[in-house]
Amino acid sequence: MKQILIFFGMISFIACTGQTDIAQKSSTPDELVADNGTLTVKFDLTRGGAISWISLTGTQRSLVNIADEGRYIQQSYYAGKSLDRKADGQSPSWSPWPWNPIQVGDAFRNRAKILDYKQTSDSLYVKCIPMQWDMNNRPAEAEMEQWTFLKENVLTIRNQLTIHRTDNIYGDSILCDQELPAVYPISALKNLVTYLGPKPFSNDTLSKPKVMHLENGFWGRYENVPENWMAFVDDNHFGMAVYNPLCTRFLAGMAGVPGKEAADGATSYIAPVKKEILYKNSVYEYEYYIVIGTLDEMRERIYELKIKN
Repeated sequence: MKQILIFFGMISFIACTGQTDIAQKSSTPDELVADNGTLTVKFDLTRGGAISWISLTGTQRSLVNIADEGRYIQQSYYAGKSLDRKADGQSPSWSPWPWNPIQVGDAFRNRAKILDYKQTSDSLYVKCIPMQWDMNNRPAEAEMEQWTFLKENVLTIRNQLTIHRTDNIYGDSILCDQELPAVYPISALKNLVTYLGPKPFSNDTLSKPKVMHLENGFWGRYENVPENWMAFVDDNHFGMAVYNPLCTRFLAGMAGVPGKEAADGATSYIAPVKKEILYKNSVYEYEYYIVIGTLDEMRERIYELKIKN
C-alpha cells in the first residue's frame, strides 16, 4: 500500500418506469438533478457526472465534499506499476504513481469529458472519459459509465470501467487494491460507525472506531467489516452510509478538522476496498449503495438490501 501525500487533491490513494430520456444534447448542461421527495441528488456533468450533492429534499445542505477534483463520490481505479513520470508532466506531489483513472478530473484540475447522459423517471446514466489523476491533462484510455437508481433514502449505483490501454510502461496482470468507490462525506459528519463484531446482520451492538486522520499517516484501515458498510454521522446519529456487499475491507477517516461543509478543505472519507487485477483490455463493474438517514434507519435499510440481493 502506497504512502499518501496530503495535498489539495485527495481522491483516495491506495496503491497498486418511465422511459422519457433526456438524450445527449449538443450543449451539455452543467448538472443533472434527481429528487424523489426524500433526497435531492446532483450529478456534475462538468466533472464526469460524479455525484456532487446529496441533501434531504427541501434543504440546502449537501452531505458531499467537493473541495477539489479528488473528492465527490466517484469512480477511481488502480492498475500497473507505480512510475516516476515527472518528465512527462506528472505532478511531483503524486510521483511515483500507477495508472489511476478517476471520474472527476486530475490533480491539475483538468476535468473528465462527458460522452453521454440520460435521465428517466427512475434512473440516471452518465458516461465519460476519465482523467489520469497524477498526469497533467492526460485522458485515460478508458471509459467510465454510471447508472444510478434513487428509491426513498437509498441510491443504488452500478459502475463500469471499460479499459483499452495501449501503453507498455505500467505493465499488466498486477493485483491492486481498488476503491469501490471513493466517497467523501462532509467533515461535519464526524463520527465513524460500523459493525466489527462476531455476529453480523443480527442487530448486535454497533462499533464506533476512533477516526484516523490522513495527516497523521494514513486513513484508518479496517480489515474485517462483516456487515459490508461504514458510515459517518453527526452527534444526532444522522449521516451517510456506504454499503458494498463485495467488500469486508474498508478505508475510512478524516483530513483536516471536523465540523466543515461541502466546499471546505476538511473532509471525511470512506472507501470499500477489494483487490482486483484490471487488465489492459477489460471491463470491470460492480454495484454499491449510498444510504442517508439516522443510524437505525440506515442499518435497517442495509439489512433489507442484503435480504433482497
